[in-house]
Amino acid sequence: MKVVIFGASGMVGQGALRESLLDPGVASVVTVGRSPSTASDPKLRHVVHADFGDLSPIAADLADADACFYCVGLSSAGLTEAQYTPVTHDYAVEAARVVGGTYVYVSSEGAGADSKTMWARVKGRTENELLALDRPVFVVRPGFIQPLHGITSRTRIYRYVYTWSSWLFPVLRKVAPKYVTTTELLGRAMLALAKGAHAERVLRSDEINRVAGAGSATTG
Repeated sequence: MKVVIFGASGMVGQGALRESLLDPGVASVVTVGRSPSTASDPKLRHVVHADFGDLSPIAADLADADACFYCVGLSSAGLTEAQYTPVTHDYAVEAARVVGGTYVYVSSEGAGADSKTMWARVKGRTENELLALDRPVFVVRPGFIQPLHGITSRTRIYRYVYTWSSWLFPVLRKVAPKYVTTTELLGRAMLALAKGAHAERVLRSDEINRVAGAGSATTG
């Protein structure tokens, strides 16, 4: 498999990248970012590109992909809808236009096109447009994500929240499993979906965890 990852430097993207590099079924991984990556692996190649709104100049680098994971995240704090939309919607749609294979869009618990909350409305609209495409598309809606294996968020406030609340994750996994997953399980679930795992097209955390577990059992 050839996997293309957008947002590999973020918390979710780091998880997807780690699991892709560890998976023996993945032959090559291409990450796309605006600056050079520090990650290194024999099957990893990083493509530097400034304009995510137009991926045509790097289309050849992204060709023949079996899967595309759109993991680019952006905090909506202090942003208008016009400022939040390009990264969350426009760039995601452009990635789906250029990159083939199974497309997995990382959304969030609570997303919905009819929501009165700006970020949820934009993500929901993006989900609907992607799911309407004539190709394999999945939307993952994680709630609380526990970062594992030294993975951290690039957003300072998120790093603080995850560090402060780390003791809560074992409790939340028991009392609210629909809302809790990990960077490892999320990455494994994306790969399982790319390999044809049976799942709903919109996955909440409990379904993410189920698919990740089934995928691990299949691949060993």
